[in-house]
Amino acid sequence: MSSTPRVLFDNGVHKVLCFDQLVTGDGVQSNQFLIIDHDQHALLDPGGDLTYMPLSLALSRHIVVRDLTYVFASHQDPDIIASLDKWFLHTGCKVVCSKLWARFLPHLSAAFLAKASGMSTTERMIAVPDRGQNIPLGQCVIKALPAHFLHSVGNLQFYDPVSGILFSGDMGASLVDDAEPVSDFTAHIPTMESFHRRYMAGNKACRLWANMILRLQPQMIVPQHGRPFIGAAMIREFLDWISQLECGMDLMEQDDYQIP
Repeated sequence: MSSTPRVLFDNGVHKVLCFDQLVTGDGVQSNQFLIIDHDQHALLDPGGDLTYMPLSLALSRHIVVRDLTYVFASHQDPDIIASLDKWFLHTGCKVVCSKLWARFLPHLSAAFLAKASGMSTTERMIAVPDRGQNIPLGQCVIKALPAHFLHSVGNLQFYDPVSGILFSGDMGASLVDDAEPVSDFTAHIPTMESFHRRYMAGNKACRLWANMILRLQPQMIVPQHGRPFIGAAMIREFLDWISQLECGMDLMEQDDYQIP
């Protein structure tokens, strides 16, 4: 386990860090990201108890943790946001999440935390509408993008226009043990295929999403699990692949709905 992050971008006032070696034991490899712009910070998909302590210690080498501005949550899964109560307790952050999950996430936060901060859990949330929203961070704006049904019904991705990085959550995830950039797309497909066939809701959602990302033209797509796609050519290979993939409801038959 290493707490030394990968520096994905740094121009002096804007920095993006990836922590990819914090999960040990039974947990699936997971990437956590920190965006720093001037004096504000956003932590993306920080995970649960498995990552909270090593992540908070790693962050403390780069920022004053109690001054954390935001936690961005792409969706509601435990490996995304189960540590919400600890971030509420130890920082003054607000949580950015889909409006579909804003009313459920308070179940992860004890009532005494509201008294400690002087704000209710709801007041500490920014509930993003289905069409997405711009989130000011320091002197830049992070785009919360709609990525619904990929795989969650209320799913967001976050795009940093300064670095050109798209933080894609589970889209593009691969079941590997590191976050080295993909160098051979064809060889990489077996690490992604079964996951995407099961966890993405259907080809239509994948295709509409890929069309949006083609217009966005990111420099890098970085999923929450596994390896990033860097450069226009590699990103195009991934978008072409996911646009054609049959997955989720495309694959369902009556045999899949049987009384046991």
